[in-house]
Amino acid sequence: MNTALDTLLDWYEHLTPQTVCRVPELYAPDAGFRDPFNNVRGTQAIQRIFEHMFESTSNPRFTIRQRIVQDEHAFVIWSFDFELLGKAYTVEGASHITFDSQGLVCMHRDYWDAAEELFQKLPLVGGFFRLLRRRFASA
Repeated sequence: MNTALDTLLDWYEHLTPQTVCRVPELYAPDAGFRDPFNNVRGTQAIQRIFEHMFESTSNPRFTIRQRIVQDEHAFVIWSFDFELLGKAYTVEGASHITFDSQGLVCMHRDYWDAAEELFQKLPLVGGFFRLLRRRFASA
């Protein structure tokens, strides 16, 4: 599994609009992908997520921070840097990835806090999310 994970993570760290087309080489045909904004199945839908990422952000880049592998499961901690409307952002998150017997990703689930990592940093809605966070915090 380490070789399949190495290949996948190298793809993520060097992802470009030209390499998005490699999704079918890395993901099983009926693979599932889920994050705070998407819940899709199949390589075409997964590829579309990354195409949309390049269409809607500038200079997106993943940096792999840590990985843990057990059997067919991997847990990966990452940073995602990008620019939106001329401002730089960083999202910290993690992924649970499961591989099939051919070394293809069959399940990929991203975990990250959309409110903390994105919404409260945005100019128009950020104040509202910061207010909610203060309101519901116990301390």
